[in-house]
Amino acid sequence: MYPDLGGAYTLAEAGSELDLDRRLARLQQRGGEAMVSFGGQLNDELAVSCRDSSQLKAAYAAVIDRYDVQGIDLDIEGDALGNADANTRRATVLAELQQERAASGSPLAVWLTLPVTPDGLSVAGTDAIANALNAGLDITGVNVMTMDFGESKAAKQSMGDAAESALTATQRQLRILYNQAGTPLTDATLWAKIGATPMIGQNDVRDEVFTIADAQQLNAFAHSSRLARVSMWSSNRDTTCGPNYDDLTRVSDACSGVAQGDASFSAILGTGFTGTPSSGAGIETTLEPIPQEDLADDPATSPYPIWSADASYRAGTKVVWHHNVYQAKWWTKGDVPDNPVLQSFETPWTLIGPVLPGETPIPIPTLEPGTFPEWSGSAIYDKGARVLFDGLPYEAKWWTQGDSPQAAETEPDNSPWMPLDAADVIAQLGAETAPTEPQTAP
Repeated sequence: MYPDLGGAYTLAEAGSELDLDRRLARLQQRGGEAMVSFGGQLNDELAVSCRDSSQLKAAYAAVIDRYDVQGIDLDIEGDALGNADANTRRATVLAELQQERAASGSPLAVWLTLPVTPDGLSVAGTDAIANALNAGLDITGVNVMTMDFGESKAAKQSMGDAAESALTATQRQLRILYNQAGTPLTDATLWAKIGATPMIGQNDVRDEVFTIADAQQLNAFAHSSRLARVSMWSSNRDTTCGPNYDDLTRVSDACSGVAQGDASFSAILGTGFTGTPSSGAGIETTLEPIPQEDLADDPATSPYPIWSADASYRAGTKVVWHHNVYQAKWWTKGDVPDNPVLQSFETPWTLIGPVLPGETPIPIPTLEPGTFPEWSGSAIYDKGARVLFDGLPYEAKWWTQGDSPQAAETEPDNSPWMPLDAADVIAQLGAETAPTEPQTAP
């Protein structure tokens, strides 16, 4: 059983293609804590796909160990929610993992994320919690998705009121479930085991819109009830849609569908919460600056080339500078990656995260000087001609003279030059020079 991310990447591929390990390290540098979520509406949760308990346990452990997380989330919805066998299998192996890790001094927090209506959890939802408790799983909390209520929400009920109703009903249901499991809990403890996740702005259900006012209401309720956590779906949607997005009732994955002004859902919902995903407890983190004398980068331990003021970098190129990895947002030369700026648009560099312990240089194809002639402003180039400009290869799309290839990086449609990938060029040149085997006459 090999777990993957979203059905698209293996754990190794996520590390190399998404630079996920580095992004997580950056999150930790900023005082954050990651929590891996299993399942979801469109993915097969591990316990549904894997019926062998020992393999299932190993798969969970592989992910937990790979990312060194202290908490996980189980997003159980759709057909998976009603799969009693999978629910029991999941709870049993995770209870074993919890006990083993607690004994070794590395406790594991486990959250359940479940769909909800204004009347609370469904029968399948309460059954999933009961299965977990009966298996001995210590549930850190239940995160209810206060979104997409559909016909369960009254027509005139606001999303804020519906969320409050759903959370209140869930707290009542948890009291009963823990009583039935022989572990009665106080009201305060039960509230501290509940989280809320609304879908900000326009929901998948056309008539449901979670507004800024709803966010303010939910935040106030969360503090008065002392909820363990408040999340949202999703951070990439936390902005007003642009004028080119005409149908605001159609859900976008890039904007909320409501007029936010200067407000952000993340700031409103997160006001007053300083906890971590695994514990919910308040935390203060002080980041120690790297001493100036330690900022020198070592090529032997840098995964990417160390930034140079004399080199040109295309969009997407990664470099190392002052022990961090940066990625170019557009063509750049001479722009220091960590130069202080007030706004992100003022720098061509995005900070990905720190250089990780034990890293070594990743082979990056480069062209030797002389592979193609250096571009000259006085030379005439016919279609298909290839040149080097600042060490980068280009090919002429049509006849040209005096047009700098640099313009191809910022205005590709108007430039007569097409940027080439060094790896593709090397592969092509290698194929052209490779010896051919003699043909045998039939």
